Amino acid sequence: MSKVDDNTTVVIVGAGVAGLTLGNFLLSSGIDCVILEKRNREYVEQRQRAGVIDTRAARMFREWGLADRVVGGVPFESALNFRIDGRTRPLQFGSEDHGDGRFCPQQVLVRNLIDVFLSDGGDLRFDVEVSLDTIVGDQRPLVRYRDSTGTTRVISCEFVAGCDGDRGVSRTAIPSEHLTRYSHEYGYAWLTVLAEVPANHQSMMALHPRGFAGQFARGPHASRFYLQCPLDSSTSEWTDERIWDELETRFGEPMATRGRIAGTQLVPLRSVVYSPMSYGRLYLLGDAAHIVPPMSAKGMNLALHDADLFAKAVVHHQTHGQDSSLLDSYSSTCLRHVWNYQAFAVWWTELVHNAGDASYQGEFRRQIARADLERLFDSGSANRLFSEFITGLNY
Repeated sequence: MSKVDDNTTVVIVGAGVAGLTLGNFLLSSGIDCVILEKRNREYVEQRQRAGVIDTRAARMFREWGLADRVVGGVPFESALNFRIDGRTRPLQFGSEDHGDGRFCPQQVLVRNLIDVFLSDGGDLRFDVEVSLDTIVGDQRPLVRYRDSTGTTRVISCEFVAGCDGDRGVSRTAIPSEHLTRYSHEYGYAWLTVLAEVPANHQSMMALHPRGFAGQFARGPHASRFYLQCPLDSSTSEWTDERIWDELETRFGEPMATRGRIAGTQLVPLRSVVYSPMSYGRLYLLGDAAHIVPPMSAKGMNLALHDADLFAKAVVHHQTHGQDSSLLDSYSSTCLRHVWNYQAFAVWWTELVHNAGDASYQGEFRRQIARADLERLFDSGSANRLFSEFITGLNY
């Protein structure tokens, strides 16, 4: 039998958005927890990710009393801007109930969440290697980890929250016969480019026969650019000059500034869902359970939704005589929301790519996509439904 070094209510594996948000929610409710993170603090706080905190998520932080302390960024504009056939067309949101959304890079939210968690006395341990091989059925979990000194420690807990992403150890601790993977591959990738170039708009997206392109503000002096490219592309073939030339071609106008490119990465677009999102006392949150393409801007918000539901389930369990009803329904409740937004993500991702580039699915699908897009500009009811999804208010 393993020697137990610590006891807590929840061990949270992973200090990303889902894990840190969950930790703060539990801490604010008087529920003790420990967050274990594989990387060091500097790496976690500087890890570059895009990010939009939609209206539902912003209101969630307000409900937990944390909005003023953790939600950064600037208010979300009431339109998405497109370059279509060489001209700019803003797509205004049909719903007026969207004003709480924020353009907030994930690293800003992560830094704020870490600061608040630690200042409130939270237990966050960086540079550790976690093992969940002792997760068996409904038994009380023992979480083993090795710290930066090479010392192995064991934590006993009531619940484990797996928030360590698609390649973490949490999901692999679930026996394969208890887990089903659903996936969709889109057939193309994005070259993501972080550049020292100010943006004139929070968002600008180009639909072009050579493929999709996007520019999103990342602070007053930086932008994140996206270029649709084949799956077999490599970053080495995308020189700085080629990137700027291609952006100018797809946007149909010269770039005001060709600033320093700080980094590039290739991201194959895919959708993935794992079901169920729990096994015994282990619960999956965020990318450990589901992935959406970045076009939908819902990856971070789905993770925040998971954290909200799981935190409420744990608080309910601890304050209502060990009532496990919300924990028992956690997976099914999350998955209804996940599949709803996966449906939106697939539709929206394929629309904006097919509307410009006919090489993947043909001219017929291109014309269908154009018709779908025009409906968003012309139909109030279509625009309102789209706006509900963008702002996170479609349940």
